Amino acid sequence: MKKFLLGAGIIFLASCSNDANSTTEQQPTSSPSEQMTSKRVCPSDLMRENILKTDPAARARVEAIEQFTEKRIADLKVGKVLADGTVEIPVVFNVVYNTASQNVTDARLQSQIDVLNRDYGSTNSDVNNTPSEFVPVKAGDTKIRFRLAKTVRKQVSTTSWNPDENKMKSATTGIAATSPDSYLNIWIVNSMTGGTLGYAYYPGTITSSLDGVVIAAPYIGTGSGTSAPFNLGRTATHEVGHYLNLPHLWGSTNTGCQTDYSNDTPASPGPNYGIPSYPLYATCSGVSRSQIFMNYMDYVDDKVMVMFTANQKQRMQAVVAASGPRAGLRVN
Repeated sequence: MKKFLLGAGIIFLASCSNDANSTTEQQPTSSPSEQMTSKRVCPSDLMRENILKTDPAARARVEAIEQFTEKRIADLKVGKVLADGTVEIPVVFNVVYNTASQNVTDARLQSQIDVLNRDYGSTNSDVNNTPSEFVPVKAGDTKIRFRLAKTVRKQVSTTSWNPDENKMKSATTGIAATSPDSYLNIWIVNSMTGGTLGYAYYPGTITSSLDGVVIAAPYIGTGSGTSAPFNLGRTATHEVGHYLNLPHLWGSTNTGCQTDYSNDTPASPGPNYGIPSYPLYATCSGVSRSQIFMNYMDYVDDKVMVMFTANQKQRMQAVVAASGPRAGLRVN
């Protein structure tokens, strides 16, 4: 069983990138022309460590959220609290573009909402690709839905964004967040340094004006203009999972085999890429079962990601509960 651990095991920021050569979670240094490669990497370690070292208040908030989450899940199991009904999260797309071709169409934005609703509702047809070993732990419907509330567009001179700086979220250099305590803000930018696909802040980690998700334009939605193998909208599914307090399957360190706070996901030694073959046996001590690489919180290609687990569902439901840290998303 994975144990509940606070402190260094808590993830503060996730930032997903694609890089064909890197085999660690260090920040790659590719140019914009090298970004459309075929491998995801998560260069979040430096960002996470900076927050751990410099913001004790954020650390305290995240620890409190983890304690709340664990208690709510335990109370649900014994009937002390009742599960909430379906929650519909209003989404604001902030499209920050340089050229007309980067100004993502309304149709693609709607296709992303559709993907989120299918993936979080477990109505995606490829959920049937879940191996029989993991069928018993499939989340089914997470009871979380998404609706497009507003789209804001702005043309800027910036050709590539540094995720560390969050300048796409500024009224002067990009688009300021719309009521981030009440809306899920998703910024779409033309490209990001290091080949970054997207990143998201966990609840409690950052000032509300910077809260939300950022995704590079080639990886938002489906259809013309998207870039394979990340062209099925699963980058947003993954990043919204972080926004709703889901860690990566291997935990928060480069060494892997750390807790992701979900007891029904086998311990993972690190991210998986591309199209792995099932079964894929882990190397974590005491684990003799396949990795659950088809989970949305791994780094496989979009077409391989197909499911959340029941414990992951419970964690997300705790976040959006009426007493949870993202309860404001319910009031619209």
